[in-house]
Amino acid sequence: MTVYLEAAFLENFLLDGVLLFLALTLVHVRVRPFRLTLAAAVGAVEAVVFPLIPFPVWAAYLLKIAGGALLVLIAVPGKEVRPYLFAAGVFFALTFALGGMLTAAYSFFGVRYEEGNGYLVEQAPVGLILGGGAAFAIAAYFSARALYRYRKTEKDILPCKLKAGMHEVAWRGYADSGNNLFFKGRPVCVISPAAAFALYGRSLREEGRLEVQTVNGSRAAPVFCCDSLQISVGKRTVSREHVYLTVGDVGPRVQLILNTALMEA
Repeated sequence: MTVYLEAAFLENFLLDGVLLFLALTLVHVRVRPFRLTLAAAVGAVEAVVFPLIPFPVWAAYLLKIAGGALLVLIAVPGKEVRPYLFAAGVFFALTFALGGMLTAAYSFFGVRYEEGNGYLVEQAPVGLILGGGAAFAIAAYFSARALYRYRKTEKDILPCKLKAGMHEVAWRGYADSGNNLFFKGRPVCVISPAAAFALYGRSLREEGRLEVQTVNGSRAAPVFCCDSLQISVGKRTVSREHVYLTVGDVGPRVQLILNTALMEA
């Protein structure tokens, strides 16, 4: 099998650069172009030189791991250990995932490749490798962003217990800093119409009306009062008596939009 060193160097330089950039970005480490370029160049040299040396398979795998750790060490600025460990873990995970995807693509498209001494040498079109790498990078980036958004939202979803008369319910409440609703100087939470019926049953009694601004303009929403509201915030429980509620759209994942003023002293 004929391998063109300049093509192999360019491919690995670009792929290592993309993987390192993704790893640093996903763990919120500042990307320095010079360090990133140097690390990608070192990775490309490793990828070209190491397969030419007849190492035992076990030694080749150790060298690959050590080489990857060296790339992250070059790319990560500063001397803090924690960012380096996070970046190294993400870099290795992305590398394994990309390697598996390319191997599957080689098999699907009938690309010839050889594996020996712990290294993979392929004869694939440059467009296939770089196109696959670009698609992988885009998918990994947006997947990670979606995961971060999900985790951030989950952190603000808190278990709640509400009581009104003989009815008591346990719901998931979303602590929304954008909820600035107040009625008679007191904070107001938002529940759905179905949740209001579940909490009050037939004993629903309106306390007044609250003007609520929406994307479609303003509307007068009914306000109700529940006897008590308990919010579990980590290891502590916030208890409030006579909490005002209004009816509105709360989304599919929660039953209550909390006013963060309730959790303040």
